[in-house]
Amino acid sequence: MPRPVKPRWVEFSPGVTYFKPAGVRMRDLEEVVLGLDEVEAIRLKDLIGLDQEQCAERMGIAQSTFQRVLTIARNKIASALIEGKALRVEGGNYLISPLFFTCTKCGSEWKNEDRNLSEPACPECGCKDVVGARVHPDQLQTVGPGGGPGGGRGRRNGHRHGHGHGNGPGRSPGPGFGRRRGP
Repeated sequence: MPRPVKPRWVEFSPGVTYFKPAGVRMRDLEEVVLGLDEVEAIRLKDLIGLDQEQCAERMGIAQSTFQRVLTIARNKIASALIEGKALRVEGGNYLISPLFFTCTKCGSEWKNEDRNLSEPACPECGCKDVVGARVHPDQLQTVGPGGGPGGGRGRRNGHRHGHGHGNGPGRSPGPGFGRRRGP
């Protein structure tokens, strides 16, 4: 049985969701459907210009999954442009990200309200040097390898970067989880 698809975090919702070639009647057009998660991959990588690791982190998925979503999205867009198809933006496997921001200049905090988050700016002082978090800063809790409290990724049992250890976000517990060890 295949694993269920993990939802991807999306930070905005586009205002325009349908594009078609000019001069072609709707009934004569084939459609290409682009999921909102695919649009988010294009936005983060191609519009904002983040590297793939940053994009994957913001969407809450593995870098290899991000690469796959991005490649599929680019193929769909190329198909629509080259072959004269309509492009509909809808669906996908996503969750709208409840980002909170803190201004590094004045300390103001706010939650995104369906704003364009390409270049967030402080509503109080206009500063663009802001820090975003998925949850309100007061609710942040560090989670170490294995899902318990601690310092996040790092050395554990002499290993670096948590490779092969723990079950951080999006990882399954793996073999041996929950088994008793020893006599």
